[in-house]
Amino acid sequence: MNIMLLVFIGGAISRKLLMVSVPTMNNHFPLDIFVANIVASLLLVVVAGLLMKNKINQGMNAFLATEIMGGLSTFSSFVYVAVELMKSPQFLLVGMSDLVLSIVIGFVAIYIGYSVGNRQYS
Repeated sequence: MNIMLLVFIGGAISRKLLMVSVPTMNNHFPLDIFVANIVASLLLVVVAGLLMKNKINQGMNAFLATEIMGGLSTFSSFVYVAVELMKSPQFLLVGMSDLVLSIVIGFVAIYIGYSVGNRQYS
């Protein structure tokens, strides 16, 4: 039970620290959610690489990938904010930009994570 509490707190604290440290954009672009999701994508792939190279075990993978990265990433917030932005004609472009940039840069982060992981742990 103690490990479960630590895992929950670790993910929640990581997300909160990141969310309050990212500046607010004047154009309503949800930069905090965007950064949280990109960082989680990058780190998740690094953790997956560590697991594939047997540098961490399944338990550590579950802790890092599922709990920490899961607590850090914000898919539900990402979709909700994008939909709310797109409801308003003046923020339609911002909402659409958020969706497109999150997906494209998320893939780039995953590619970079794989590249770093394969180079570091070969």
